[in-house]
Amino acid sequence: MKVFLKVINFYRSVFGNEILITAVLVLTLAEVAVSQSVSPSMRVVVNSNQDGAIQADDVVTLREAIALVNGTLSIEQLSDREKTQVQSLGNNLSSRIEFNLPPQERAIAIQELLPPLASPGLLIDGTTQPGYDEAKSPVVAITPINNADVIRGFTVVADEVTIRGLSIYGFNARHGATASLPPADIFIAPLSEVFENKKHQNLSSTPPKDVVIENNWLGIAPDGSIPTKTSAFGISVFNSVGTTIQNNRIAHHDGSGIITSVRAENLQVKNNIITHNGLAGMPDAIRLEGIVNNTEITANSIQFNAGSGLYLFKPQGSVKIRDNTITNNGQQLQRAAIYLMGKGHEVVNNKITNQPGTGVTIAAYPQSQGNKIQNNQFAKLQGLSIDLVSQQNVGVIDYQQGDGVNPVHDSYQRHRQAGNFGIDAPSFLSREFFILQDESVTLDGLAAPDSVVEIYKVSETSGNIGTLNEAIATVNTDSDGRFSVKLGNLKEGERVSAIAIHSQYGTSEPADLALIRALK
Repeated sequence: MKVFLKVINFYRSVFGNEILITAVLVLTLAEVAVSQSVSPSMRVVVNSNQDGAIQADDVVTLREAIALVNGTLSIEQLSDREKTQVQSLGNNLSSRIEFNLPPQERAIAIQELLPPLASPGLLIDGTTQPGYDEAKSPVVAITPINNADVIRGFTVVADEVTIRGLSIYGFNARHGATASLPPADIFIAPLSEVFENKKHQNLSSTPPKDVVIENNWLGIAPDGSIPTKTSAFGISVFNSVGTTIQNNRIAHHDGSGIITSVRAENLQVKNNIITHNGLAGMPDAIRLEGIVNNTEITANSIQFNAGSGLYLFKPQGSVKIRDNTITNNGQQLQRAAIYLMGKGHEVVNNKITNQPGTGVTIAAYPQSQGNKIQNNQFAKLQGLSIDLVSQQNVGVIDYQQGDGVNPVHDSYQRHRQAGNFGIDAPSFLSREFFILQDESVTLDGLAAPDSVVEIYKVSETSGNIGTLNEAIATVNTDSDGRFSVKLGNLKEGERVSAIAIHSQYGTSEPADLALIRALK
């Protein structure tokens, strides 16, 4: 460790702090790689908000706590006062980092990149700080020291790491310093991908598994204010399996609040508030790329972000998007609330409103098919509720908003060249249906054979197409594509639309409107 610190100081004296970011990362990762197998289990209490060189003194800093649980700093190297903040745990227990900071010193100002979290099962628990109240904001903040370019808050490289109950913000840097190292409040990847020098082939390339990020404020100070220096991204799931992101507030990032890259299989994003992100960079609240099979986005509030609420760019694998409120996004760019590429995605039971673009847009390329859009509530859109893009439309706006109502497809090639195989919208057999003496209305129409037709009430109309405001019934088509459904909950003057959902092709665009009338 002494040699390690001497080398760091040498880099600082010769090259300054900017080059030091890379030097610290290289040396720290090298130590972590060597120490993985000998890390003891311990409980470490951080009782100082200071940062800097690791040294024997009266307090334990966050940097020292991470070094202790990583095994790069031994208990024997601590002072007697510091040793009172460390407790050895049994072999069957994982290490913990807890907090007991002085009341007026709860913001930890980081001077340079922290060591990666390399202790499997590690829990960093801000809820242990005296004064923490689950109903209020976190009380412990992790942020760079004034004017320092620190590109990441925490870098997770081990399995089953949990980060809980913290405010983490301000992690960004100039483009020259961040081009090769993705910036984020929390960055999750194997050690080999965090380590820049690819000549070091002995570092682990196994994606971290079962990481949990919960009950944090990311991009937000504990007092709820927008930081003077905003973070670049919130959580970068660069390469991991089974990450869970739950019950966080994620806001005020230059780019996306959550972003994936190489792999994010079995990712769970649930019960988060994701708001006001992407205002100075990648505009979408959640952007999914790479291998994302079995990802679920559930029960989140996604609002006031610069672009789409969710944007899936050439993903491998399917995603379920359920029970979310996605509203008032597109604050800077006219985009779809949800933009899908790929196959087998499900968008079910979401509330999608106030979007300066479409509700859900499905790209034609790369071979987007079998995407189910069902039982969602749409309102106040500037475009279709569901838009299937055609390959003939390849402008920028088509890859952000969609291309409007498709014509009826009259050939296999026409179907093949549109999202969801260009499944045709249902067509009602009449533009008007009448309320009978028993106060029922029977709707008849045609749709894709062997599909499910979902009937919607429409209160917002634009020409012959309306917004799918409320799902009220479903009915199966027969082998010829005919459907008929008798409803008792429609009133004179109301309008209805419908979508078709096919098990192989996916969901269609909305049908032209039909008017409900009373018999005179």
